[in-house]
Amino acid sequence: MLNGSCLCGGLAYEVDAELSRIAHCHCPTCRKTHGAAFSSVAAVPREKFRWTKGAELLGAFESSPGKFRRFCTRCGSHIMAERTAQPTVLLRLGCLDTTVGELPQVHIWRSQGASWYDPKTSIEELPEGLT
Repeated sequence: MLNGSCLCGGLAYEVDAELSRIAHCHCPTCRKTHGAAFSSVAAVPREKFRWTKGAELLGAFESSPGKFRRFCTRCGSHIMAERTAQPTVLLRLGCLDTTVGELPQVHIWRSQGASWYDPKTSIEELPEGLT
């Protein structure tokens, strides 16, 4: 069972399924939506996904024809995306509360990625914020 929630805790969901292939998406829409170099996503079966808290806080933005990005209208966390006719939804893994053991398998849309980020470059890692 996977559980996730938004930053303010107003929205929550659960998924009774395993994650499929984890991808880091570098498309311009994901970068702008999340304010980051990429968004980490994984598809799960639609019928296994359910909102458990805060459905009244759910907002949506149609970022491309037929694709809706669902977010918390209180804190702005983007929780998932979907094309309503497809059998899967895309979880935004940054909102998962469940520890995930799987590792990402692929970077997608690298041709449109941020010029300032290269996943092949190794940089210093710090355990917490800047000192």
